[in-house]
Amino acid sequence: MDLARELGAVILVLGVLGATLWALRRVGAVRWRAPGGARTRGRIEMVERIALSPGQALHLVRLGNRGLLIASHAGGCTLVESVPWQECRVAPGREEPS
Repeated sequence: MDLARELGAVILVLGVLGATLWALRRVGAVRWRAPGGARTRGRIEMVERIALSPGQALHLVRLGNRGLLIASHAGGCTLVESVPWQECRVAPGREEPS
């Protein structure tokens, strides 16, 4: 009987943890990638993302030698600005993507 209680408690705790992580990821509070996972796929690279609200965010995307500032919202995505990549400044303490 004790083994069944302990196993049930472990399953309950793991379930609550999983539900909490799912909820935090859904509202944009948590993001994760596989360890060592690259954000680069070909010529497109997601450089930075800033959440403005649960349904809105700004994305800085590098496409070749262009920097794109894209706003994502409930209605879709909107291109805010497109500039040569050399004009994009890297935040202090961050590395310049190669």
